[in-house]
Amino acid sequence: MKIEILGMGCAKCKDLYMAAEQAVQEVGIEAQINKVEDIKQIMQYGVMTTPALVIDGKVRAAGKVISKDEIKQML
Repeated sequence: MKIEILGMGCAKCKDLYMAAEQAVQEVGIEAQINKVEDIKQIMQYGVMTTPALVIDGKVRAAGKVISKDEIKQML
């Protein structure tokens, strides 16, 4: 599983990254989590507001920090 956190490195982006890490650990799955800070890459997903969560190439949330429990449901 590939998880990407889209954002320019703001505090909310970091919070979403940490929530994703915790969710993956609690669910007990193998996942690669990457931060994507390049604006051109972010725009390829059609995301206009960050932070955004992408799971296996699909944008699952954008413009807000979702909780680790919400992320766990998506996994």
